[in-house]
Amino acid sequence: MATQRALPQSKESLLQNYNKRLKDDIRSILDNFTEIIKTAKIEDETQVSRATQAEQDHYEMHVRAANIVRAGESLMKLVSDLKQFLILNDFPSVNDAISLQNQQLRSLQEECDKKLTSLRDEIAIDLYELEEEYYSSSYNQWDSVDLPLCEAYRRRDSWASVGSSRSSSQGEQEETEGPLQQDVNSQHHLNGHAGAASIEKP
Repeated sequence: MATQRALPQSKESLLQNYNKRLKDDIRSILDNFTEIIKTAKIEDETQVSRATQAEQDHYEMHVRAANIVRAGESLMKLVSDLKQFLILNDFPSVNDAISLQNQQLRSLQEECDKKLTSLRDEIAIDLYELEEEYYSSSYNQWDSVDLPLCEAYRRRDSWASVGSSRSSSQGEQEETEGPLQQDVNSQHHLNGHAGAASIEKP
């Protein structure tokens, strides 16, 4: 490990205060717990009655147990203060964490860029094949005009719908004109026959 940096006077005194609080709280817990164990010991007869001695021991246990709880809460507060001190003053660790996060984000960015590049190449190849297929097919009716593929397909569909409507209308017109043409031909035939008969009649 590298040599420790010299801390400022305020930080050094703060760390010494933390160390003193830690030792005092641990000593308080140990002493009070030892006294509680001693109180549980049965002693010989004394001038004080057993009931009075039991009540005194009970009260002493409560007080020492409260001291242990208070020392434990002080230790928890000390842990919180140490965490805050590390967060606010441990700049090398913070910088290392930021550098590690930046490295992870850069690797993720490079992976996304590679995937986007391969996707772009695949789309370009597919689009080129579609354009080749279209311009070599019978639907290419715009030899002199270079249209985008989407526009060409849109116009092709619109022209196909117009062509189908025209073919259907022409079919209906032929069906309606068929009987009329047959009537005209029959009348012409009859008129021709009648004219020939009138010519041959003396």
